[in-house]
Amino acid sequence: MTPQEIFRRLYLIRRVEEKIIEVYPSDKIQSPIHLSIGMELGSVAVCGALRPGDAVFGSYRSHAAYLAAGGDLRAFVAELYGKSTGCCKGKGGSMHLAHAGPTASGLMFLGTSAIVGSLIPVATGFAWAQKLKKTGVVTACFFGDGAAEEGCYFEALNFAALHKLPILFVCENNGLAIHTQIEDRQASPLPERAAALGVPSATVADFDETLTSAAGFVAEVRAGEGPMLLEILAPRLKEHVGIGEDWTQ
Repeated sequence: MTPQEIFRRLYLIRRVEEKIIEVYPSDKIQSPIHLSIGMELGSVAVCGALRPGDAVFGSYRSHAAYLAAGGDLRAFVAELYGKSTGCCKGKGGSMHLAHAGPTASGLMFLGTSAIVGSLIPVATGFAWAQKLKKTGVVTACFFGDGAAEEGCYFEALNFAALHKLPILFVCENNGLAIHTQIEDRQASPLPERAAALGVPSATVADFDETLTSAAGFVAEVRAGEGPMLLEILAPRLKEHVGIGEDWTQ
């Protein structure tokens, strides 16, 4: 990606979500809203490193991932309004986004889910299918630090490492699971637990490091090095659900 394209994607995501904040009090958007404000860079960096044909799975906080992957903006907004022209026919809302066919960037945006961690094993299974079919497709799976406490997370990483699957696990770590701080939930750093399961990882925080690491990790996964975990430290600037300020920060 060029610097201009990086800025364009970041700006688009931020302005769309600022507009959601403006409209939401009118009750025209009936869906619960989980905003990505402050966490845009991870999605832009990873999706920008992928190639047409690669696949993306998200979490319930995936406005940024959907838009960074080239998802249809009109279909996204229609989904929030519950319209039949929405990307999930108006039945999914903010937490259930998908794109039928290739996005404008040529990626497959295969879904998000309101159930914490639920798409981690689904994405792992998809990556296994790609390896068996020898498609060369790389799968990127986004999730939060709270999802890294689910049993399916450990099972998925173990399975992915065992079979050297072409998947990049992307943990967008905002240090919070709803309102509970990470030090009250996890006894060891995320990379240490991933390494114990045979998955190499890195933790990034600043702008250039995030972009460089995302590109490098995607390239290694594509080269057949097996699964990798990219932990991106990103602040959640709004509350867990809704448009208010986050009192936990």
